[in-house]
Amino acid sequence: MIYRKFGRTGWQVSEVGYGMWGMAGWTESDDKQSAKSLDLAVENGVNFFDTAWGYGEGHSEELLGELIRRHPKTKLYSASKIPPKNFNWPAKPEYKFEDSYPTNHIIEYTEKTLTNLGMERIDLMQFHTWDDGWSRREEWQRAIEDLKKAGKIGAMGISVNRWEPENGIEALKTGLIDAVQVIYNVFDQNPTDVLFPLCEELDIAVIARVPFDEGTLTGNLTKETTFPEGDWRGTYFVPENLNSSVDHADALRPLIPEGMTMAEMALRFILENKTVGTTIPGMRKERNVLANTSTSDGKILPKELVEELQKHRWVRKPTEWSQ
Repeated sequence: MIYRKFGRTGWQVSEVGYGMWGMAGWTESDDKQSAKSLDLAVENGVNFFDTAWGYGEGHSEELLGELIRRHPKTKLYSASKIPPKNFNWPAKPEYKFEDSYPTNHIIEYTEKTLTNLGMERIDLMQFHTWDDGWSRREEWQRAIEDLKKAGKIGAMGISVNRWEPENGIEALKTGLIDAVQVIYNVFDQNPTDVLFPLCEELDIAVIARVPFDEGTLTGNLTKETTFPEGDWRGTYFVPENLNSSVDHADALRPLIPEGMTMAEMALRFILENKTVGTTIPGMRKERNVLANTSTSDGKILPKELVEELQKHRWVRKPTEWSQ
């Protein structure tokens, strides 16, 4: 595993981290499978784990706390997210700051996260939604400073909306945000325009989420794919999105090097960008852990392939199903 500096925190984090959304709300038997996958990730050098209270109302956070206690001699970086008070994702311009992140809500859910983790301090806390119209509000700024002074959080970040990588620029300029979590992958390359250069300038850490574009970049989706009742992807991959996503993935197939999967190519494309501190694929099964962590081997994609992949930028705008 290769490690990268996590912005101005100075932390050395695994360039392949672990996204824990998929582990929320599982049955006990699935929790055991999750624990096996998490332990295997640690064995393979992963030391950055990203969760949120919203993932099973704290259940994913509990799994992370258990993992950390199972590995007391290994420094594992914990990251979670405060849900908006109105529990609506994503943030919209018409949402009032008071209905999203008032001071008492920030404090309350930080405490809930710490309780779920069974810890007195979390390395990185993040706002799970964001709208730049809130950037100059002093309430959240004071709350962050107070939590840091109290030793309850090490650093603060924001998770920016899907397909809106610049809706967070003003918050970063306040100097109070240490990390930004953003969708960045073969299709979503827009962060390279404005967000990444600013992060380089201000030494703000970048967490690249959704590396497989919600599964599209695994190459396993077809236009006939369906999802189980209650699966979030069923509301995201509406026919309009599913058909277009499959078409975009199919266009990549001729570019996949021999002996490589589309998923591996997608991860390696992200790791080519040195502004990225870590990327956080979801890894429910042990085979996924092994496949994803193996990409952190220092091998780079051919320059010609990277240039071809850059041509597959897919500019999308938020809509009612994009969530």
